[in-house]
Amino acid sequence: MPPTFVSAKLSRRRVLGALAAGSLAGHLPARADDTGPIRIAQSIALSGPLGELGQAMHQGAKAAFAALNAKGGVHGRAIELTVADDGYDVKRALANVNGFLEDRGNFALFNCMGTPMIEAMLPRVIETGIPFFAPFSGALSVRPKGVRNVFNIRASYADEAEQLVQHLATIGIKRIAIAYQNNSFGKEVFTATQQAMAKHKLEAIMVATVENNSSDAAAAAKKIAQSEPEAVLVGLAGKPTIDFVKASRLERKGMPLYALSIMGAAATIKTLGADATGMAISQIVPLPGNLVMPVVRDFQQAWKAAQVAQEPSHLALEGYINARVFAEALRRTGRNPTRAGFIDSTWAIKSLDLGGFTVSFNEANLNASRFVELTMVSREGRFIR
Repeated sequence: MPPTFVSAKLSRRRVLGALAAGSLAGHLPARADDTGPIRIAQSIALSGPLGELGQAMHQGAKAAFAALNAKGGVHGRAIELTVADDGYDVKRALANVNGFLEDRGNFALFNCMGTPMIEAMLPRVIETGIPFFAPFSGALSVRPKGVRNVFNIRASYADEAEQLVQHLATIGIKRIAIAYQNNSFGKEVFTATQQAMAKHKLEAIMVATVENNSSDAAAAAKKIAQSEPEAVLVGLAGKPTIDFVKASRLERKGMPLYALSIMGAAATIKTLGADATGMAISQIVPLPGNLVMPVVRDFQQAWKAAQVAQEPSHLALEGYINARVFAEALRRTGRNPTRAGFIDSTWAIKSLDLGGFTVSFNEANLNASRFVELTMVSREGRFIR
C-alpha cells in the first residue's frame, strides 16, 4: 500500500533515510523498455482554479515532444507523455502519482504542478528515486538539498521577489503592501518578499491574505487600498488573482500592482481585460513573441505545428523549455537509458544554451535557471518589456 502522508513537510530524517537507501527504487525498473517509447508521466491542473495555467504548461511540453518525435525522437525512440488532471487538489495529485509509480513502464515524473501538491509528492518521490523533472513551483520548500533525483529548472519565487523589490527600491517606492494566497505557495511568496524587502531596508505597510476560493478577495483589496500604498506585491494565482485585481481597481483604479510569473497566464490577463493594464509581472522565461531569440522561434514553430487553439504564452514556453531540457538530458544518457544514467547525465549539464535561454545543473544551486525579467501588460492586453 502507498504510505500515508501525515505531513507535507519533509523531515531531515526521511530525506537522509531515503538517500541512505539509495537514490534508485528497488521496486521500480532501473532501465526503460529497450524497444518502445520512453514513457514519462505528469500530474497537473487541467481544471479547477489554476486549470488555465496547467493547460498552457502541458500544451507547451506536448508541442516540444511532438516536434522531437516527428524528427525521430531520441536515439530513434519517441517520448510519450501521459497526463492526469489533479484539479490543483493535493489528494488527487497524490493518487495520480501513486498510480504512475505503480505502472512500471514510467521512466520519470515530468513537470508536475503546484507547491502544495509537490510538497505532498516529494516524500514518495525521494523514497522511490524516480527522476522528478522540472516541477512547476518556485518555492524553496520543495527544493530539497542533496536529493539527486529532483531537478528544478525555473527561477525561484525568491529570485522573482528579489527582482520586483529591487525594482521598487530603485525607483524610490517605499509604501509597499503585500497580498498573498493563504496556502503553502502564498506563504512561500510572502516569506521571500519579506526577506527581499528586509535586504533593501523596506517594511510592508499592510499585509492581506486571500483564500484559494477567493471568497475574501474583495475584503483583502479593501484592506490594502485603505493603507494607501504606492505599490502592491501580489502573491496570488488563478481565480484569486482575478478577483483581487478587479476588486483593487474598484477601490483605487490606478494602484500599481506587481505580481509573480505564476499570475501571468494569458487566460488570466484576458479575463482581467482593462483591469490588467499597467500591471508589472516578473517572468522566468523570455517573451513568447520575442522572435529575436532562437528558442522562441523554435517554440513558435512547434506551437504552430501542434495546432493548439490557445495563444502562445510564457507558461506554454516554459513547458516547451522543460521538455527540451528533458530530451537533451535523455539524449546524453545514451541509447539504452537507465534512471541512474539519466540522473548522472542531467547533473553533468553545466551550460546548455537552447538559443538564448541557458540552464546549468549544479548540486550547490536549487534551480538550473536564474532567468528573471520584468514585463508590463499593455493596453492591448499583451506583455511588453
